[in-house]
Amino acid sequence: MRDETSAGRVTLAQVASQAGVSLSTVSKVLNGRPDVSAPTRVKVEELLENHGYRRSTPTAPEAPLIEIVFHELDSTWSMALIRGVQNVAKETGVSVVLTETGTRHSPGADWVEGVLRRRPLGVVLVFSTLPDDLKKKLWSRAIPFVIIDPAGDPEPDVPSVGSANWAGGLAATRHLIELGHRRIAVITGPEDMLCSLARLDGFRSAMGMAGLTPDPALTRFGDFHVRSGHAHALDLLRAPAGTRPTAIFAGSDLQALGVLEAARVLGLRIPEDLSVVGYDDIPPAQWSSPALTTVHQPLVEMAEEAARMLLRLRRTDRADRTGGPAAQPSGADQADTRIEFGTRLVVRDSTAPPPGA
Repeated sequence: MRDETSAGRVTLAQVASQAGVSLSTVSKVLNGRPDVSAPTRVKVEELLENHGYRRSTPTAPEAPLIEIVFHELDSTWSMALIRGVQNVAKETGVSVVLTETGTRHSPGADWVEGVLRRRPLGVVLVFSTLPDDLKKKLWSRAIPFVIIDPAGDPEPDVPSVGSANWAGGLAATRHLIELGHRRIAVITGPEDMLCSLARLDGFRSAMGMAGLTPDPALTRFGDFHVRSGHAHALDLLRAPAGTRPTAIFAGSDLQALGVLEAARVLGLRIPEDLSVVGYDDIPPAQWSSPALTTVHQPLVEMAEEAARMLLRLRRTDRADRTGGPAAQPSGADQADTRIEFGTRLVVRDSTAPPPGA
């Protein structure tokens, strides 16, 4: 490891002096050793980050693995993303490790210490974005990361792979309108996630283009899971026949499956009494009864591209060990690190013209 001051670089001895610790303690922090107190580790990391310190070579061997991090691992949706990362990992002879941590917005604060010790080739994160302090720590250790299916609009320095959520919401709603539906409900995802809002905006745009005004009472925010789709659908469908929706656009297939069950409980036939459109096109969608009309989001392909992007960032960083933070995309290559996949409508058996049409 070099500690030269050329090109304005700070020496490790200077960092140790400013932090009031020994040079060996700074070395332990750099190597991810656990025998350093949390306050000391934070102080040293901040000084290294503030001075833009960067290793010329890794101080510990990299593990031949890609880490994929979720806030929850309990759905077919997650499995599609895992499959995509695994496909690329298998092609390149590396392994995949799964981590569950944090909230849907960002990983838990304690996660980064573990990943610094594991030193994977890179990290695929299924979150809205990554807090600045976590980004800096990963950059300082030359560990690239990519956000997949971002729920928000990541910062320019965050590599990401997403899909056309607005266009998907537009296509789903336009399909229902073309069938003759006018009273259409929407059950989107959480109100604080931009992918939920983008799908809702697509719904509203389709309604507006058709000269229809969405009924606020028919707009619901769920959590993308079966239970919320079921609960909201029960409430919507218990309205009198003249006021209840003739169609429901659910912001995820899981919520759509909940809608199908609510309709069954209430004795409504799909699609004769109620049309349902989902979102994602996960495998259970084609095997539901009836088979679900949905918006195909290429989850496996998105995860594959995220893993490939991660490995490209790793190769680029290894080829250029001078300059700014590791794996931090510049304006020149930003177009290669912000990818959005298209979506398409898949028409199956859960949609038809409204009753009496």
